[in-house]
Amino acid sequence: MEYLERITIDPGVCHGKPCIRRMRWPVEVIIDLLGSGMSILEILEDHPELEREDILASLNYAKMLVSGRAIDEAA
Repeated sequence: MEYLERITIDPGVCHGKPCIRRMRWPVEVIIDLLGSGMSILEILEDHPELEREDILASLNYAKMLVSGRAIDEAA
C-alpha cells in the first residue's frame, strides 16, 4: 500500500486523473508506456523525473482498479 501514496488525485492537475506525485504524469500514461513494450529502465532513462517506485505504484494502482478492491485516494 505504501506505493499508493505516490498516486495523487487533484482536480487542478490533469483534470483530476490519478497522477504520479502531483506531477503531470497520469497513471494511464505510465501504463501505456509499459503496454507499448518499454521496460521500466527505458522509461526511467527517457524520463529522469520519474522513479522506479512511481512505475510500481502505477502498476499497483491499475491492479487494484481491475480487481475491484477499494482504493483510498492518496492526498
